[in-house]
Amino acid sequence: MRLKEDPMNPLGCNTRNRWQVSDITANLVRPPVVSRPVTLSAPPKQVTLDLARTAMIVIDMQNDFCHPEGWLAGIGVDITPARAPIAPLSRLLPALRGAGVPVIWVNWGNRKDLANIPPSLLHVYDPEGRGTGLGGALPVHDAHVLEHGSWSAGIVDELAADASCDIHVDKYRMSGFWDTVLDSVLRNLRVDTLLFAGVNMDQCVMATLQDASCLGYDCILLEDCSATTSPDFCAQATVYNVRQCFGFVTSGDECLRAMHDGAA
Repeated sequence: MRLKEDPMNPLGCNTRNRWQVSDITANLVRPPVVSRPVTLSAPPKQVTLDLARTAMIVIDMQNDFCHPEGWLAGIGVDITPARAPIAPLSRLLPALRGAGVPVIWVNWGNRKDLANIPPSLLHVYDPEGRGTGLGGALPVHDAHVLEHGSWSAGIVDELAADASCDIHVDKYRMSGFWDTVLDSVLRNLRVDTLLFAGVNMDQCVMATLQDASCLGYDCILLEDCSATTSPDFCAQATVYNVRQCFGFVTSGDECLRAMHDGAA
């Protein structure tokens, strides 16, 4: 039995996974989590998820992919599709934060020395070895392609993160789980369900979602909050494969509707 003069102190970086400790006591019982179910349409099914056990993963909504002066635009890629998720995410993210759902930004942010990037990956983006790929210098903003801490790796201005609660994870491959802290962060948040958004839907979003599914997370792709600069059939195949093999597909606006109805 704990003595009255034994004051307890919280120990943990978030309220979801926290002990109470003192100099003579360690209470490992976590705070109870109050379930907050919402039901949304994810054809061909209705899906009920628990907002209290859900996190939002936003992938690569950064300047190099989505800004007119970023890397992709600079090498001639039409980034119009990559900017399509900005408006629906602008509506959805504040509502998710208000509902206590963690927002996790997973952006490509390489080491300056590219010490963990093998030639096979460099070749994807610089097949002729002329330095226009990862780590290459941009003509504006004094930045290098997908470099951690640079303008290139920063979130586009229209989707500014909330410094008080959002979480940032750098990635170095298509998947946000490979060689990163993402899985550890999610497990520390004690979440089961992941909402996915960002670019490119058929590449980094899909690779991260597939890995999440293999790790046992419940995966939901938000189709209107995701996009790709690839041909349309790539997005169609991604939606098909998520529904068929890896989870569910719905929209950010449907999430908003479900949260509104659940709060009514």
